[in-house]
Amino acid sequence: MHVGYTPIFQNPGNLRSDADVYREEVRLAEMAEPLGFDSVWGIEHHFTDYTMCPDVVQFLTYMAGKTSKVKLGSSVIVLPWHDPMRVAEQISMLDHLSGGRMILGLGRGLGNVEYSGFRIDQGEGRERFVEYAELLLEGLERGYLEGGAHTKQPRRDIRPFPLRSFRGRSYAAAVSPESMPIMARLGVGLLVIPQKPWDVVKQDFAIYTETYQKVNGCAPPQPLCGGFFFVDKDAARAEDMAYKYINAYYHSAMKHYEMTAEKFGQHKGYEFYRNVGKYISRHGMDGAAKDFTDLMPWGTPKQVLEKIAYIREIINPNAVLCNLSYAGMPHEEAERNVRCFAEYVLPELHKWQTTPMAEPGMLDIRAA
Repeated sequence: MHVGYTPIFQNPGNLRSDADVYREEVRLAEMAEPLGFDSVWGIEHHFTDYTMCPDVVQFLTYMAGKTSKVKLGSSVIVLPWHDPMRVAEQISMLDHLSGGRMILGLGRGLGNVEYSGFRIDQGEGRERFVEYAELLLEGLERGYLEGGAHTKQPRRDIRPFPLRSFRGRSYAAAVSPESMPIMARLGVGLLVIPQKPWDVVKQDFAIYTETYQKVNGCAPPQPLCGGFFFVDKDAARAEDMAYKYINAYYHSAMKHYEMTAEKFGQHKGYEFYRNVGKYISRHGMDGAAKDFTDLMPWGTPKQVLEKIAYIREIINPNAVLCNLSYAGMPHEEAERNVRCFAEYVLPELHKWQTTPMAEPGMLDIRAA
């Protein structure tokens, strides 16, 4: 099984300097390859202490220079906040610099603070995502972007021309049931960020798989699954730390996304998220945070492996992407978490037999 490492650059409450957060999070990310992780990932967010990685491709380009073999994944580039032509150029350039190591993850974003900060109507988010994703994914295969009902992109080459195909190594994050057929029609794999009970996720996958097979004439790629992990050889300590820090992470998410605000889930295309707001109203913020924590793989190494095995039974991922430093966790605690996972969990996951992640095929795109 493929195992990735995902730094998220959180600074909840701004209790540290951003410089301190960046120094330590980058240090941990640089440990990923020597410790045996198969990939390093970046998550795009803007403007708040929630996650401070505003340019995922820039971060991954730095990591390309500091590593030699790990894959470099975006989880995700939020397409509605970008010009698709510029995104295509950035992706192609990173893929050249890294020797074809990029894994492309896309999403449409949920934070109103981010949409409004970029002066974009969040109600246009789904429409923008679909159009930009179609332009981008087609463009990366043929070497140029052209068209779009709203983009009206004049034909322009992507330079440097894409070196390798992104088919089979392109994914998109999807939470709402309405997003499942959209991702299937785009022909991308699913990047799962656990937020709902696993039996509900299983139902969503059935919709996605049926549509994917009808549209593409084949089975979809196995999904990737993210998560917040805490590992300790002492079960009681692992539980205490998980409920402290994973809970705190979800509180930071509720704050960033304004999940308790009346406007949450009111934008066109985001109606599903009203259910999240209602859920928090019924269970309270602490109850919602506890339920989120209970979805995650934490505990002793044996318990963590058992929880990942359960997830595998439900959605059959061929990769897990691990958040191991989050919610203002002290640096020494974060490093302890990373090293414990790498020593006791990672080697066992590498023994699990699964379909390898797709290796990119070479393209032959040349100037006319």
